[in-house]
Amino acid sequence: MRVIRAASAALLGAVAVVTVAPLAAAGDGSEDITSFGFSVTPATIAPGGTVTLTSDGCEVPSVTVTSTVFETVTLSEGRPGTATVDVDAKAGTQYEITFDCKGERGTTKLTIAQDDTGGTTGHDTGAHKGVKAGYGTAASGADADGLGATELVTGVLLIAGALGAAVVLTRRHADGRA
Repeated sequence: MRVIRAASAALLGAVAVVTVAPLAAAGDGSEDITSFGFSVTPATIAPGGTVTLTSDGCEVPSVTVTSTVFETVTLSEGRPGTATVDVDAKAGTQYEITFDCKGERGTTKLTIAQDDTGGTTGHDTGAHKGVKAGYGTAASGADADGLGATELVTGVLLIAGALGAAVVLTRRHADGRA
């Protein structure tokens, strides 16, 4: 009976790691979680550059995208759109981009490049549906598109510890030392 409890505890621990680790890597909280997905690519752009705006999961045929750094864009029927960033956008500044789906608003940031090399990074700055919103950010780490090394190591150690405890308890029970 203890073996079943130990195995259950190990499984629950593994489920907790898989469930909580992505939330821990959610980034700096600068993006909204909405019922619809949205993104701006690239995350960093030079003044005068063009960004691609996308949205999915909105039940109405159009999504309105607004910002102080470009003209208002309407995305129709889930198709992406583009916007040209103002040539006088201030380098090193983050501008808020707002996506409006039938009154529900989601925001993300667009950074203006500080150099004159074109400044595009190709990274996605948008929030995506549900929990996936925690993955796609212009986050602070080098691995902004997934879990960082700290989260991965912690998850592996927790799973290894739970499995090790299950093995020890199984062996004790098999030896009759329950």
